[in-house]
Amino acid sequence: MVEIAVAIAVKVAECLVHPIIHPFAYCYNYKSNLEKLKNEVQKLRGAKESVQQKIDDAKRSGEDIEQRVENWLITADEILDAAARIIEGTEDTTNRLCPNLNTRYQVSKKAAREVKAAAELLQQEGRFDKVSYRTVPEDVWLTSIKGYEAFESRMSTLNDVINALKNPDVHMIGAYGMAGVGKTMLVKEVARQAKADKLFDEVVYAEVSQRPDVKKIQGQIADKLGLKFYEESESGRARKLCERLRKEKKILVILDDIWTNLDLENVGIPFGDRGCRVLMTARSQDVLSSKMDCQNNFLIGVLNESEAWDLFKKLVGDKIENNDLKSLAMNIVKACRGLPIAIDTIARALRNKNTFEWKSALRELTRPSSGSFSGVAAEAYKTSELSYNHLEGEELKSTFLLCC
Repeated sequence: MVEIAVAIAVKVAECLVHPIIHPFAYCYNYKSNLEKLKNEVQKLRGAKESVQQKIDDAKRSGEDIEQRVENWLITADEILDAAARIIEGTEDTTNRLCPNLNTRYQVSKKAAREVKAAAELLQQEGRFDKVSYRTVPEDVWLTSIKGYEAFESRMSTLNDVINALKNPDVHMIGAYGMAGVGKTMLVKEVARQAKADKLFDEVVYAEVSQRPDVKKIQGQIADKLGLKFYEESESGRARKLCERLRKEKKILVILDDIWTNLDLENVGIPFGDRGCRVLMTARSQDVLSSKMDCQNNFLIGVLNESEAWDLFKKLVGDKIENNDLKSLAMNIVKACRGLPIAIDTIARALRNKNTFEWKSALRELTRPSSGSFSGVAAEAYKTSELSYNHLEGEELKSTFLLCC
């Protein structure tokens, strides 16, 4: 009983004495608390500069900053600001002969609080193994409709392709048509709408071309997925890519401009997988149906006369309403045979030219061409040739040929 009574008495004494002693402890430790605060501020500033430098380096590399690091910086600024106000507020009272004890108590208490906060924040900074993470930017064409024209004659084809993508039993879809007809533009618009409608979580695009480079195709797809290859062989990269694609619940892979059979297994595309759909473009239906085994193939035809005229007029401007040019313009558009690339090329070449050059262009377009390329429409070839001939200066022409 005596021991219990003593324990109770001690506890009561602590409760009575502590509120009296504690304020005096703050007054007594006034200078030491301020000194500790200055030291912690110096350390926190150094840590903040170090973290900020890492953040700047990460941003230059195109990486996003971890939210906890952003929060750490905000808290660091708040502590540094509070500490600065405390230290600045002491300068006026430091040299007084009779310092105000209440002021010392308040300042010392605030200083001790900020010292503790700074120390805790410095401990957090030591746990930052990284300050950022890699992100994969959205392809520009997925968020922009620049260059796409919503031609009425193609709406049914666009909707048919989208409906095919919605069919769970269809995994391989093709779109075909002559060179310059706008296959790439249409499948990209399909992808934009499919992504907006949440048909797919991811859309990746790769250009195949006449001479497929498997490693290049793998690289184009991997870049969009944020995947890095450490394997040297095509087969090793294919396994890695296939594994990564299968992690996506709903992904659309666009393979543009296929000329001949492309072994999807060698690339690493898990065709037939319910989560992965493949949309291809080719100039020949035979390539899609016979060599790539596409389940649905859709023809992308040329523009009708009204659409062709509207496109030409939009690119050239109102000047073609001039009676001298209108009949010439209509004949030029007819010579383009509804091929968008031909209309676009010739319209840009003639936009600021005089009537004589328009007449010369029409003669060139209606004259049989001596040049030809496999898979390239004569209209596309002739308009490209005409555009080249209208380049001003040999330097521009040489640059054009070098790019080709």
